[in-house]
Amino acid sequence: MKIPLGNRTVGDDCQVFIVFEAGPTHDGLASAKELVRCAARAGADAVKFQILDPDRLVPDKNQMFSYEILLDKNTGERKTKTESLYEILARRYLTFDQWRQVKSYCDDLGIIFFSTVTFKEEVDFLMEIGSPTIKICSGDINHVPLIRYCAQTGAVIQLDTGNATIGEVERAFDEVLAAGNQNVIIHNCPSGYPARLESINLKMIPTLKQMFGCPVAFSDHTPGWEMDIAAVALGANMVEKTITLDRTTPSVEHLFSIEPDEMKAFVASIRNLETALGSSRRQLNPEERARGVGGRRSIILKKNVKKNQIIDDSIIDYVRPGSGIAPDMADVILKKRFTKDLMAGRFLDWGDFK
Repeated sequence: MKIPLGNRTVGDDCQVFIVFEAGPTHDGLASAKELVRCAARAGADAVKFQILDPDRLVPDKNQMFSYEILLDKNTGERKTKTESLYEILARRYLTFDQWRQVKSYCDDLGIIFFSTVTFKEEVDFLMEIGSPTIKICSGDINHVPLIRYCAQTGAVIQLDTGNATIGEVERAFDEVLAAGNQNVIIHNCPSGYPARLESINLKMIPTLKQMFGCPVAFSDHTPGWEMDIAAVALGANMVEKTITLDRTTPSVEHLFSIEPDEMKAFVASIRNLETALGSSRRQLNPEERARGVGGRRSIILKKNVKKNQIIDDSIIDYVRPGSGIAPDMADVILKKRFTKDLMAGRFLDWGDFK
């Protein structure tokens, strides 16, 4: 299945849709816009944010959250940091007015803007500013009222799976369809910051595609982009990679994000892989066919022959290049008679025998 998303199409036989996630790694309007600029310059298709109201979402300001931060890029030294979830989310908070500025900046740079949402008012806001898609975070996979409300907008709905069971994913998917919205993208999203290798389960990508018949994305929570390459090779139609201005920023998700000087290489790696994956059918281009001629063989005479002499194995040989009669035609010409006298070393031609 293929789904229109902005000026692009997401699905099989389409270019992989590359999303850079900047939601958890900006700390205000200036850094949000800088991450947009970096994403657009690198050639990403979209940049994703997280529109939320920490005061409403996390009323308990003492709810704590632990995650790893990177202390040294060279040694890879890390440590665990614990702080209130409220403080983490408060760093990401922007007013609707500020989000309008971010969206406008994305439009100016030709990159699609979209976001996860947590309340209906944010859904309305995304529709107001013209976002073509809405993402439901993994923690809201069972938030049926929110899913229904998002689906009724007609926007492309992206479902994060995280720690969800397959039954929960099925229910969320069915709720979107029941609202009359066929445009769904399901994310294979491993949990953890960073994700443990054992939790990534890339083999779920073809499973989800087969089960739901919709485009499938991979949301990466690991350092580097090996997992993204593997995901695309397994059929992911979209990849979402978190970006940062500095991996050593002591906040959640920076550790496994990619920095500005890596973003273009990330995009190039995905595009190169797409080219290398090619077609499921064996199709040779003209250059490959030309190289094949040089490496293959032709039938030649290894002895002088006379007119009407019968062709047999003793007078022919097989040498390169393959510009003459191919070896697989030997059975066709054996026992035929020559039409004229010929010298040893001649590449046989179909007019040489009858």
